[in-house]
Order: sequence, then C-alpha cells, then structure tokens
Amino acid sequence: MGHTIKEKTKLLNRVRRVLGQVQALERAVEEEKGCSDVLHLVVAARGAMNSLMAEIIEDHIREHVVDPDHERGSRAKGAEELIDIIQAYLR
Repeated sequence: MGHTIKEKTKLLNRVRRVLGQVQALERAVEEEKGCSDVLHLVVAARGAMNSLMAEIIEDHIREHVVDPDHERGSRAKGAEELIDIIQAYLR
C-alpha cells in the first residue's frame, strides 16, 4: 500500500486547504480587491501548496528511501524519483 493511500485523510485535508486558498484568491480577483490583498492571498495559497508538497516529500522519504524493509535498488529508485520531482519543482 502506497503512503499516499495510508495518509489519504491527512493529504485530502491539505488539498482542501489549498483549494480554499485558491478559491479565496479567485474571489478577491473577481471582487477587484487591491493588489496587496491579492498578493497576500497568493502567499497563503503558495504556503498551503508548499506544506502539501513537504508532507508528501517527507512521507516519500520515509516510505521509499530510508525504510529498511525496502531493497537497496528500490530505495535508490525512490531517491531518484524524489530528485527528479525536486528538480522539476525548483525550475
């Protein structure tokens, strides 16, 4: 069973937090709020998304990289997947 399945409720709560932040951002733009208000909402949405990503990365490391029950090749694959994801995220 994958870690995203085991942590489904926790991850869905974070996704819903991201969704709420993005919906608030959409409302602010629709209501023509000032740029400062909109920027604060962008920061909040970004923070929620970063928290979601951090949670999944942490679980991935624990499940696929440092778990002693996984074979060495499997752990190396998990590490390579993580490196690819982080590189794509930082572009």
